[in-house]
This record gives sequence, structure tokens and C-alpha cells, in this order.
Amino acid sequence: MAGGAPNLPKTPIPKGCPPCREPIGIPLGKILTYAASRTWHLQLAVFFIATCFLAAGLFIGPFVGKEPRGQKTMVLMLFGAIVLVVEGALSGTYLSIRGVFGSNGFFLGHQGYEFIELGRLWQVLLILGMLFWLFLVLRSIVPALREEQDWGGLTHFLLYCSISIPLFYMAGLMYGKGSHISNAEYWRWWVVHLWVEGFFEVFATVVMAFLLTHIGAVSRKFALTTICFTVFLYLGSGVIGTFHHLYWTGSPIPVIALGAVFSALEVVPLSLLGFEIVHHLRIVRDGGMDYPYKWPVYFFLSVAFWNLVGAGVFGFLINPPIVLYYAHGINTTPIHSHTALFGVYGMLAISLLLFSVRHIVTRASWSDKLLAWTFWCLNGGLAGMAVFSLIPSGFYQLRYAIQYGLWYARSPEIASGPVIRALSWARMAPDIVFAAGAFLLLAFLVRAIRISFMGERR
Repeated sequence: MAGGAPNLPKTPIPKGCPPCREPIGIPLGKILTYAASRTWHLQLAVFFIATCFLAAGLFIGPFVGKEPRGQKTMVLMLFGAIVLVVEGALSGTYLSIRGVFGSNGFFLGHQGYEFIELGRLWQVLLILGMLFWLFLVLRSIVPALREEQDWGGLTHFLLYCSISIPLFYMAGLMYGKGSHISNAEYWRWWVVHLWVEGFFEVFATVVMAFLLTHIGAVSRKFALTTICFTVFLYLGSGVIGTFHHLYWTGSPIPVIALGAVFSALEVVPLSLLGFEIVHHLRIVRDGGMDYPYKWPVYFFLSVAFWNLVGAGVFGFLINPPIVLYYAHGINTTPIHSHTALFGVYGMLAISLLLFSVRHIVTRASWSDKLLAWTFWCLNGGLAGMAVFSLIPSGFYQLRYAIQYGLWYARSPEIASGPVIRALSWARMAPDIVFAAGAFLLLAFLVRAIRISFMGERR
């Protein structure tokens, strides 16, 4: 009706049941606020994934080159620097949210942008740490580079990807404290989309190609073909596909059109991973029950699955402009972000970790049983999180966004209504299963290191 508000459904804001009005126990919400817990939730995920990727790069160096003199000492120095940055970033963001830093929060605490929450000081230190990591990788693969003498060889691709890691993370320095939000968002999405979803993807493919070639699972020719194919498809569609993050930041129509088309093309290489799944299943089958790389390969298989489903299907679900117009910022986005970030990069980080650890610990310390429980708890918990909570809550909000507008779908009546609250509680069981998988992985690592260390002492 003209000039009036639409007839919205009356959904009362939950005020809590009368017996529960008085708080019981420790008021965690006042100690660890929502903004702080959300920041830590994402920062820790990115730090874990990045650390595993960087460690895999250091691990591969001696395989293709040699262990330079003093490499161990420098690696320990890098590890100490990473610990310093992580602790500084986590404490800085928390103190900034609590208002301790005041107007200096951007530099010491919290920049205010998701994925790049850490203060500018910690961001610069992290970049310096990556440059130091690049130096360590380079000095270990120099002999292999000289021997290969092929600018398009496997070792040279490892060098190119290693350079791209610190280089494209530096895009986060292209905006400052007073930058306009459209400019800051543009460069932030360079980091999120091109650094995380682009060059880390290619780097991971190169690292996995090296590992699978080393264990004899694939030929060198097949590995190099896969890398070239990945570079062409991921970077060819992904760079321009970055525009799908910039639809509603004042972008002109041609940019929106290009972003929509190339974002859709990103699904193409993901769908082709089905062939990779079949190939690696054959590797495990041919290796038999005692195949030493069974669970690292299985985690890599889960990467292919979540890449197709989480990054591909759920990503394409929200990326077309007309859909994103109604779905931006509601619970359809966490469907994609959870299944893609941990489903793809988290599982890949664990796969790289296990490949590396398999060459460090003894066979007696390796527990396939613990890894089996870890694998199914992590994947089952993530799937349950999506099926029982994220998907229904996302489509529930999407219904109101289409019917009444995005403002109403994000209003307290819906976003904090009884349905969303009930679906949030529905996450408890799969979250517990997922957390159990994380603790089982920790138990596996502690056990493997302890038994191997005891064997060495004997």
C-alpha cells in the first residue's frame, strides 16, 4: 500500500524465560564479548591454516634441494616470531574491543575488517615473517632450481607460489585508517579472495603435487599438468571473479557483470575435482590396508569434496548479483564460509600436516584408529553444522529478505527470533562432534611425538 509500511508478521523479540532472568555462573558474555569471540574465531582459523601451509613449504625444501647450514635455528626463530604475532594479534584485538587503545586501535589492536582484524603493527610483522619464510624456502631449493633449468618446472612453480604468498598479502596495506570503505573493501577482498582463495590454492596444489610425486602416487608429468591446469582455471577465473565481493560498493554495471560471469566460471575447476577424487581413491586402494599415507590422502579427498560443495555449490548459491542483493549478510553466507574455509583450507592444512608428520615420527607412533575418528568427527561435525543449522537458518532468513526486504531479514525480530535461536541450539551436537575431532587430532600428534621421542632416547 502506498506510503505505508507493509503488513509484517508479528514475531516478538525473545526476552528470555522468567526463571532465567538472573544470570547463573560466570558472565562470559561480559568477559569475552561477541565481537572478541568472533574475531578470535576467524583469526585462529586463518593462523592455523597459514601456519600449516608455511610449515609444509619448509618441509618440502630438503626434499627437492638440501638442508642448508643453520636452517634449524632459523626455522625456530621463525616459529618464535609466529607465536609472538599470534599472541600479539589476539591480545591486541581483544584490548582494542575493550577500548584500551582508544584512537590507536587500528595500529595496535583491531583494524575493523573481517579476515584482516589484526592491528596494522601485527600485520606488518606478519608480512616480515612471511618474507623471512620465503628466504628460508629459497635457500633450501636453490640447488634444485639450478638442476631443473626449466622455468616451467615443478620447483620453479614452488618458487613462484612462495613469492606470491607474502606479495599478495601486502594488498592489505593499500588502505589506511581513514580510507573510504569502498577503497578499503576493494583491497581487503584482494587479500581474502586472491591471497586465501587464489594463490594459497595454487600453492597448496604445488605442495601436494610435490608430496604425491615423492611418495610415487603420481608421475611428475601428471603433477605438472595438474599445476598448469589449476593455475589457468583458478587464477583465470578467480582474479576477475573477485568483483563479486564488490557488487554493492558503488561498482559500475560492467564490473558487476564481469564479476558475476567469472565467479560462475570458478565452479568449473571445482566440479572437475571429481576426477581427482577417483584418482586418489585408486591410490589408497592400490596401497592396501597398511598404506602409510592413507589418512593424509583421505583428508585431501575431503578437500576435493568440500571444494566442490562448500566453495562451489554454496559459493555459487550466493554469488549471482540478484541473489546477493537479497542474501548479503544473512545466514546464507556462513553456509559458504564455514564449509569452504575449514572444509577446504582447514582439511588441506591437516592433510599437509599429516604428510609432513608421517616423515618425522616413527611407524609405531602412527595411529590409524585415532586418525579415522578424527577424520569422521571433523567431516561429520562440519556436515551436521551445515545441514542442521546453517542451511535452514540461511533459507529461513532468505524467505523474509525476498518477501519484505533485507532490512527485515536482518532485524532482531528475525535474526534473534525463536526460529534462529532454536537453529543455533541445533548446532550444539555437531559442534561437539567437530570439537571432538580437533581434540583427537591433538591427541594423535601428542602421542606420535611422545612415542617417537621416547624411542630416540632409548
